[in-house]
Amino acid sequence: MTLRLVVTGTDTGIGKTVFAAALTDAIAGYYWKPVQSGLDGETDSESVRRLGRIAAERILPETYRLATPASPHLAARLDGVTIRPENLSPPAVDAPLVVEGAGGLMVPLTECLLLADLFERWQLPIILCARTGLGTINHTLLSLEALRRRLIPVLGVAFIGDRQAETEAIIAKLGQVRVLGRLPRLEPLTPDALRRAFRDNFDINQFQEMPA
Repeated sequence: MTLRLVVTGTDTGIGKTVFAAALTDAIAGYYWKPVQSGLDGETDSESVRRLGRIAAERILPETYRLATPASPHLAARLDGVTIRPENLSPPAVDAPLVVEGAGGLMVPLTECLLLADLFERWQLPIILCARTGLGTINHTLLSLEALRRRLIPVLGVAFIGDRQAETEAIIAKLGQVRVLGRLPRLEPLTPDALRRAFRDNFDINQFQEMPA
């Protein structure tokens, strides 16, 4: 079966879109953002295309594009849109697929459905992006617990930010999770710098393995 991976995060604004761009580039994949909230400025799909230098035909259209920059359930209500879970199934493609969620696991897509519930239905391997700053231990362990309660396969954790060896080690130990690597903050953030950083800090073979 063609490789399909879900990139989610412990919170919003931690850099998972940047990671998703690098991963899509590294595995020569397609990228899909099921729900985009907020259309002012560059969308996540546009960022991935630019940062990963992904061909336009490999950026799959969002199922729902919501103008309001808010949680999907609220953005949909304010925009007069009904999000139908049955429309949110990963598309079939002829190459690896990277799917990026919205915010964290407990983000509500509708008033009755969390993003984690959708991931439970999909049963695709999850890459959990976590920042390395203060508070990340709690957020990461809670996210791992939520994933495992739903029996969602976890490929591993990808850290984003400056090196924090103790933080990364205790999350790996207490979360009983594989650390896939750490993507440093890049200044300036360019496609070339991102490609180099990803290849220097991640073993691409790990993303081909199924979770234990």
